[in-house]
Amino acid sequence: MINSLFVINPQGKIIVEKHWRGILSRQIVDVFNDERFKFMNSPPGSLNKDDLGVVGKESIFTKQDIPPVLESNKYWLLNVLRNDLTWLCPVDKEVDPMLVFEFLHRIIDVLTDYLGDISESSIRENFVIVYQLLEEMMDYGYPLTTEPNALKEIIMPPTMINKVMTTVNAAAGVAPKVPQNMSNIPWRKAGVKYTQNEIYFDIIEEIDATISANGTVVSCEAHGTVAANSRLSGMPDLTLSFTNPRLIDDESFHPCVRYRKWESEKVLSFVPPDGHFKLMSYGVALSSYQSMPLQIKPQILFTKNGAKFDISVLHRFSEGKPIENVTISLPMPTSTTSVSATCNMGNYMYDPVTKIITWEIGKIQQRERAPMLSGTFNSSDVEPEIGLAVGVNFQINMYSVSGLKVDSLRVFHEGYKPYKGVRSMTKAGKFQIRT
Repeated sequence: MINSLFVINPQGKIIVEKHWRGILSRQIVDVFNDERFKFMNSPPGSLNKDDLGVVGKESIFTKQDIPPVLESNKYWLLNVLRNDLTWLCPVDKEVDPMLVFEFLHRIIDVLTDYLGDISESSIRENFVIVYQLLEEMMDYGYPLTTEPNALKEIIMPPTMINKVMTTVNAAAGVAPKVPQNMSNIPWRKAGVKYTQNEIYFDIIEEIDATISANGTVVSCEAHGTVAANSRLSGMPDLTLSFTNPRLIDDESFHPCVRYRKWESEKVLSFVPPDGHFKLMSYGVALSSYQSMPLQIKPQILFTKNGAKFDISVLHRFSEGKPIENVTISLPMPTSTTSVSATCNMGNYMYDPVTKIITWEIGKIQQRERAPMLSGTFNSSDVEPEIGLAVGVNFQINMYSVSGLKVDSLRVFHEGYKPYKGVRSMTKAGKFQIRT
């Protein structure tokens, strides 16, 4: 049971406030901001507790990971940070937190589907639609209608004409339109027709890895999603099978998936929603050989009042696919005063405010020369701090690091044979190399 929702901007100000079970005082947001203050990355002594708010045009809050559950005297403060906005639900202590988190992510996904981009400005421009969606998605603290297809039958997406009609109807006291063509399946309306029947699947996997300074893999796993775009007529019943489903672990599914079928046969049986939806998400444990498309070798030799550093990037394994959008981030000690470096590929930039070197390499092909970045930095400390972690970003199109592949797709209860398209992509998640 959820009582209230607050959406908070980076400055700690409320931009959306919604109550389903009585009005909760806004002071709870001040309590949350005070708790959040403890996890800020500000230098010691630079700010005090009375400085909460806006410093110039910058937020005093950072993107540092804040615990998703903070405790106050009366409530658990459950929060989700997405796109620099904090979605806060203060709940009683007996509420299942996973239900709240799932609902918060569903709200964000639905708003993303409606607005395209979730930001403070887009929310302010579509206040009426945002509040209508919050009203329809929950009834007296319990989730009600959360499927985008069903919601779009009730609340029109924000085109210019729809905005005018919504404003006029609201002023005239006219209720939203009653859904038409509803079926006994809540996520799919009846009477869907297409001249060309098509369905597309995107397998997107992110590698989360931590690698020690000597190259040993400390932790490594992949988190994947199977996103679908269904443009099928009628009420098709689909069966999707994978070539190697046993490697999937910790899976979760869209409500359309028949879970017992998956448990017994490891195939996905479902009646798809119309349009875009996330069919499933999963985790895969990776071996060190599988998970390393790139090998990064950082070397830092500390000297008095500074250090020398060298970083080399080696292409290891990606089934012959090029590794694209490769970016290396090397944080410098906070006492760094100057940096001088050279690279044989791409471009680098040093930000003296954040003390981070960002090296944009671009595309790396197999059997090409290894990109290298070398340089020195000076420090105001005699012995600069150590223990820096190199961050890595990359993307490999048409490649699945886990090896998950779609085997076949069968359609029942309809006479057509649809076109099926499948794409794969692997990218870096939280990928760090310790120095």
